[in-house]
Amino acid sequence: MDGQTAGAQSIRFNAPVSIVSGASIVGKKEGEGPLRDAFDLIGEDPMFGTDSWEAAESTLQKETAGLAIAKAGLKNWQIRAIYAGDLLAQSVASSFGIAELGIPVYGLYGACSTMGEALSLGAMAVAGGYGEYVLALTSSHFASAEKEFRFPLAYGNQRPLSATWTVTGSGACVLGRKDAKAQIAGVTTGKIVDYGLKDPLNMGACMAPAACDTIYQNFMDFNRMPEDYDQIITGDLGKVGQQILWDLLAEKGYDISGRHMDCGLKIYDGKTQDTHSGGSGCGCAATVFVSYVLPKIESGEWKRVLFVPTGALMSKVSFNEGQSVPGIAHGVVVESAGKGEG
Repeated sequence: MDGQTAGAQSIRFNAPVSIVSGASIVGKKEGEGPLRDAFDLIGEDPMFGTDSWEAAESTLQKETAGLAIAKAGLKNWQIRAIYAGDLLAQSVASSFGIAELGIPVYGLYGACSTMGEALSLGAMAVAGGYGEYVLALTSSHFASAEKEFRFPLAYGNQRPLSATWTVTGSGACVLGRKDAKAQIAGVTTGKIVDYGLKDPLNMGACMAPAACDTIYQNFMDFNRMPEDYDQIITGDLGKVGQQILWDLLAEKGYDISGRHMDCGLKIYDGKTQDTHSGGSGCGCAATVFVSYVLPKIESGEWKRVLFVPTGALMSKVSFNEGQSVPGIAHGVVVESAGKGEG
């Protein structure tokens, strides 16, 4: 076996798993943000040629999956399994989007942490010898998420400043044994952390405790300090959640403020795009990782990063029943090839 457990919640891959390729497709608003030149494709039509928001997201995911496989120089039949998920009930964006690819699928749900979950499970499968190539894939769509969790767009409701803007986008990575410039060296599986918060329009606060828990456990399991990472990257905490994360880790004796990046704060220009606290959604962490983080690792500018997508584990049912919004975060250690042990 090419992996071994590390500490209480982590796995170290003795032979790191390569990130063979990555692809990202986003919507028009994302294409107007700071990372406009980094994405593979920007869709001008929010419907992506379909007649519903859900079908639009499925199309977005299907196209991104095909692009990642093509960039890896592979055919569909060479992908042993897809690990995919989205925000919609029963993950219908994924199931309808990738059905015609004809590839075995594991449907995942970790809310906005799903890309971390997909990369973790995909890397374990490759390290365990259960597939030469696998695909990690997630998506979200602003309109389908608003319809699913909040209000119809036509309602025109006002959003509080703590709210985040769901990213319209999909990100995919092909993992395998083929030589590549970026590798997954280890993972730290997150726990469900619930501080009893109930505000679905302040998900950064709901998710920050889980991010703190996973980052702290990663430090413990791998015997590391913040400075052992060039960047510690969370998924979609936004302005509110970022400060809470810093404060929680400071209570444990760690200062990450000088090397922390949040994908939700990176994908939009908060001053000009009216996204309030920042970006969120399964597509947020996935597209920023593929388009911005991965190239920096492949070039060697960053030698080692801790990628920690964060998720708010809520549904319409749980909210209507008055339940709290638990959080979860999955950590993935990504290194430039040749960096060393995970």
